[in-house]
Amino acid sequence: MKASESAPTRKRLRSPIDSQRSEFLRRCRNRIDPSDLGLPPSRRKRTTGLRREDVAALSGVSVSWYTWLEQGRDMRVSDEVLERLCVTLRLTPDERVYLFSLVQHRAPRTQAGELEEAPADVVRLIQSLGIPAVAMNLCWDILAWNPLSAAIYGDYAKLPPTERNLLQLVLVRPLEHVDTVESERSARHLIARLRFDYSKHDEDPRFETLIRRLEATSPLFRRLWGVPEFSLRALGLFNFRSERYGDLTFEHISVVPDGHPGIRIGTSVPATPAARRAVAQASAELLKAGVSDYQLP
Repeated sequence: MKASESAPTRKRLRSPIDSQRSEFLRRCRNRIDPSDLGLPPSRRKRTTGLRREDVAALSGVSVSWYTWLEQGRDMRVSDEVLERLCVTLRLTPDERVYLFSLVQHRAPRTQAGELEEAPADVVRLIQSLGIPAVAMNLCWDILAWNPLSAAIYGDYAKLPPTERNLLQLVLVRPLEHVDTVESERSARHLIARLRFDYSKHDEDPRFETLIRRLEATSPLFRRLWGVPEFSLRALGLFNFRSERYGDLTFEHISVVPDGHPGIRIGTSVPATPAARRAVAQASAELLKAGVSDYQLP
């Protein structure tokens, strides 16, 4: 057995998830023509697709180990081995997520270089919302935003792409007219959320780069990063004074869209009559100016 493999644990009753894993892996294996991979066809009658032996050899695992996996046995499987199986079985991005969910009961970790731009359907979604909204990756890089977000908070298009990071903006270039107490409260919460995100993606070099950059540019980050706090929730209520619209309070809520586990959509829901009036006024101004869509430069 290879170092990356782990034997199944004590035998237990097969669950519906185990059965789904077996059926899914067999279906993926059977749909691949061996000749497409330079392999001879199977000599067995009524057999199509790759043999278990083929999948094991191409993925760098033993035949017995892959057989246990396909049989749905209870076993630990590393990310590295699952990623090799995804390549061997030519899984689509959605199928990759499904396989990780079946085996590890979670989505795969985001790979370096992924999600440098927002998926088209996510862009369409935030454009259709009648409130400020942005799309970010898990490192808090702002990938897309709608016109209302630009009107209320400022236009991210005026910043170089490397500076469109929400944490960096809050800590290094905060909004004007935000008092010190509110600024530190929001920073403390966002850093606590970053701590949780980092715990799930500690192998992603982008997190290390972001943390080093914030440590070098923000004394507040250096102080709060040493505080052992974490949060699973979005920012919540945020108060600030807009030079154009006056005192505003928005409730910040974030969601992860189906099919895009590495994307977070951040929305700003008006929490006061003044905030609702600001959104209505900004919407009217954008409509009058003929702004019906917004594309990143």
